[in-house]
Amino acid sequence: MAKGMNKRAARGRGAARGRSPEPVTASVDGGLAELVPDRDRPRGWTLLLDGKPQSHVDLDDPAYLDFEYQRGFGHVADLAAPPGRPLRAVHLGGGAFTLARYIAATRPRSTQQIIEIDAPLVQFVRRELPLDPGDRIRVRGADARAGLAKVPDGWADLIIADVFSGARTPAHLTSAEFLAEVRRALRPDGWYAANLADGPPLAHLKAQIATARAAFAEVCLTADPALLRGRRFGNAVLLAADRELPLAELTRRAASDPHLARVEHGRALADFTGGAAPVTDATAAPSPAPPPAVFA
Repeated sequence: MAKGMNKRAARGRGAARGRSPEPVTASVDGGLAELVPDRDRPRGWTLLLDGKPQSHVDLDDPAYLDFEYQRGFGHVADLAAPPGRPLRAVHLGGGAFTLARYIAATRPRSTQQIIEIDAPLVQFVRRELPLDPGDRIRVRGADARAGLAKVPDGWADLIIADVFSGARTPAHLTSAEFLAEVRRALRPDGWYAANLADGPPLAHLKAQIATARAAFAEVCLTADPALLRGRRFGNAVLLAADRELPLAELTRRAASDPHLARVEHGRALADFTGGAAPVTDATAAPSPAPPPAVFA
């Protein structure tokens, strides 16, 4: 059992009566939310919205990350500061609060804010997968950009963007103006990480890299090699900062993950963008919708 787990979370749906847990559903602003039990983990759950997997959480082991892109975020959180040092983290997009739970488990005494616009989804996750009240995680109901504007200047060590509406990142969270707001809320040595979804011809991904390179001194991208070659739709984790990034360690971790990933940076990353221009509020568009086969 995780340290400090409250009694309600410790029971788990159906566990106290010796029954296998069953899926749970609720209507939320984003559609139909469903929590599906992980048959390999007694208190593991996958959150779906309209049938599309969003995140996975294990209440017994919040340091376990199942999804490929979430493991990428986990590597970022592990390397953002010396081991065990508490972080001030802002999560744009809530899901099942997976990364906030991970940081609370791996970096006790961290102070975290989750900004999630879908209030019924927050209520659903809080009810079915309660947070430990001792984990210092505050959940705020707001649009990600509007909520970020209320974070004090230089407050955050780490800002993680994982925002999707109908499986697409909203346009106003893709622009240079948005990244200016991210930089304002970050400490001078803070890190920004984002979940970017795209497929051939990768125009959105390339434009997002160009936008980040214009805003930050250092940028790298972790992704499946097949995605980088334009052979499939998928997720990539972008990391940006105004200080040197631990590229060797990120590369080692990406190469040792169950799903092999590659880290691109420097000249190779610049060449990958192919001259794409940074995105502004005037030119921003949502990320492309994934093809139906992705969720088959």
